[in-house]
Amino acid sequence: MNYLKIAISAAVRAGYVHRKYFEKNIRIRNKSTSFDLVTVADVEAEREAVSFIRKNFPSHNILAEEKKYNKTLSEYTWVIDPLDGTNNFACTMPIFCSSVALRLKDEIIVGAVYDVSRNELFYAQKGKGAFLNGKRISVNNAKRLGQALLITGFYYSRGREMTDTLKAIELFFRKKILGIRRLGAAALDMCYVACGRASGFWEFELSPWDYSAGKLIIEEAGGRVTGKYGENIPLSEKHFIVSSNGKIHKDMLKVIGKIK
Repeated sequence: MNYLKIAISAAVRAGYVHRKYFEKNIRIRNKSTSFDLVTVADVEAEREAVSFIRKNFPSHNILAEEKKYNKTLSEYTWVIDPLDGTNNFACTMPIFCSSVALRLKDEIIVGAVYDVSRNELFYAQKGKGAFLNGKRISVNNAKRLGQALLITGFYYSRGREMTDTLKAIELFFRKKILGIRRLGAAALDMCYVACGRASGFWEFELSPWDYSAGKLIIEEAGGRVTGKYGENIPLSEKHFIVSSNGKIHKDMLKVIGKIK
């Protein structure tokens, strides 16, 4: 069975739901906080992606953002973010995507991220490279922080994570980097590292559906993804994510390690 084809189709189907509702007068509600939003597009996109996957693999596990699903005995788990960048979407800012990955035990084997606004489809299969709209992609060649454009994100908490992110931003600017961007869609941020548009990305407390597809896409593009201390990421829980073109990874970890 072509798992990659299914991942791509599920991500694209979710993207079509985004297009259906974008810039429409839709109902928006809060989840954990007043600034953690969910829309009808999130819910319907997840339903569309999950329904398609279950039609093809009814015994596989599903781990998704908007709803909990019953566990099965399968070693396969589909990890889905139906709409990454919900706040952007709700404010009609066209920076959002769908993200679908397949995990076999503790290894991500396929991943797809679809940005319907730009019609950009990023995807990868373990050991077979990373692609954007059918063209092979690779990370950029920035060898030091002074050559790097970085991306970060802010966790929904306005506590310690926010303070530490701001500290990291200050420390990186002291290294005379080219700049830092905050786009608001982690899966897309990671794909931008994979295709060379940025040299690195970091963010606190990302969930598996935020980083799973992006992790594989970056690694297949020649980059690196770790935790705050350079450790491997436990793929089933929230984690601090540091990703890069690989060449500046140690320097990024060194800067982030200065945050107390």
